Amino acid sequence: MSHPLILPMAAHVALAAFLYVLLTVARAPAIWGIGRRADGGNPWARIEPRISANLSNQFEWPLLFYAACIILMQSDAADDALALAWIFVGGRVLHSLVQILTTNIRLRGAVFTINFLAVIGLWAMVVLG
Repeated sequence: MSHPLILPMAAHVALAAFLYVLLTVARAPAIWGIGRRADGGNPWARIEPRISANLSNQFEWPLLFYAACIILMQSDAADDALALAWIFVGGRVLHSLVQILTTNIRLRGAVFTINFLAVIGLWAMVVLG
C-alpha cells in the first residue's frame, strides 16, 4: 500500500494536469482556430493569461510542499502531516479558482495564506520531528 501522503501529492498533480488541459482549451482558438468567435476572436482571451499564471504558480511554492512531504514520509510524523497536506491541496484549488475567475488580488493573497501556513506547518514538523 502506498503512503497516505501520496494522495494529497497526487491530488495536486491532478490539479496541475487539469490546468494544462484548461490552458490548452483556452489557447485552441488562437493556435488551432478551434472555437473562434464569428469575428475571429478568442473567447478565452481575457482568462487565458490568468490560467497560464496560475499554472506557473503550481511550480513555485508547491515545490516546498513536495519536499516536506517526501521528508515526512520517512518519519513517524507523517500521519500527523496528512491534515496539513490536504489543507494545502484545498488551498491550492481555492487559489486557482480565485486567480482564474477573479481579478481580486486581496482575496488571492488571503487564500494563498492558507497554502503558505500549511507548508510552514509541514516544515515545522520536519524540523521539530
